[in-house]
Amino acid sequence: MPLSPDQIAEIEAARATPRLTLRAVSEGMERHLYKAYPVLDHGLVRVIDYMGDDGAIVQAARVSYGAGTKHVQNDEGLIRYLMRHWHSTPFEMCEIKLHIKLPVFVARQWIRHRTANVNEYSARYSILDREFYIPEPSQLAAQSSVNNQGRGEVLSGEEAARVLDMLRRDAATAYDHYEDMLSQEGQQGLARELARMNLPMNIYTQWYWKVDLHNLFHFLRLRADNHAQYEIRVYAEEMCRLVKDWVPLAFGAFEDYRMGGVTLSAKALAVLRRRLAGEVVDQESSGMSKGEWREFMEVLG
Repeated sequence: MPLSPDQIAEIEAARATPRLTLRAVSEGMERHLYKAYPVLDHGLVRVIDYMGDDGAIVQAARVSYGAGTKHVQNDEGLIRYLMRHWHSTPFEMCEIKLHIKLPVFVARQWIRHRTANVNEYSARYSILDREFYIPEPSQLAAQSSVNNQGRGEVLSGEEAARVLDMLRRDAATAYDHYEDMLSQEGQQGLARELARMNLPMNIYTQWYWKVDLHNLFHFLRLRADNHAQYEIRVYAEEMCRLVKDWVPLAFGAFEDYRMGGVTLSAKALAVLRRRLAGEVVDQESSGMSKGEWREFMEVLG
């Protein structure tokens, strides 16, 4: 269970006491505020706070007061222009603070995005819970034979059962030893900051993660992509759902130009123009490497 009864009661109490404000409010995000959305077996994503909305992006771009005389259609057009031409600073006017509960090995991949403010649960001061990520059988895959960072065929039968059993037993044994090292019954016990070194990478940690919308879009473009590792992708996909309700105009432009769009190199653009002119172009005459040509042909479908 991602949340304890006490935590659920705290969230319900927070949502039951709304406050008046003069700040810009996103009605879509207000529906999500404080709620915990489960991810994986014990993880969660929860919006703690946010600043700004689609209007804040437009206001920053125009450096204007209020809505002015512009219409919603003009706001959407401006946001799409900003996204299309890679203007980043107006999107930095919006920020979001998330509470994330995630396995440690996912956190270590996540933290590579160094454009956020992070405060993580400290195992130096507190004792981590006995919660481990154990994959669903459908996610137990062999190493890909063509991609060093990817997965191949899904394990099945006795092999899948053997791997799951090892994951469960190893995690339980490591945590038993962790508790034993911390024991205070008749002995001094090992310091928490040292005992934690024995914990496995699939144990859960938690953090507050605050980021502006521009850098959040960059994170989502990489981590919600089909090529991203499943365990971080499911977090990104849940965050996409929240962001879509928070800034629908900006997210629509992001989906169109970043998630659904492609960037062509000068060589690729030249080949495309030659092909549109009726010329037959192959890899050798394109000036591209084999890898570039393969990726270009995948884009063309």
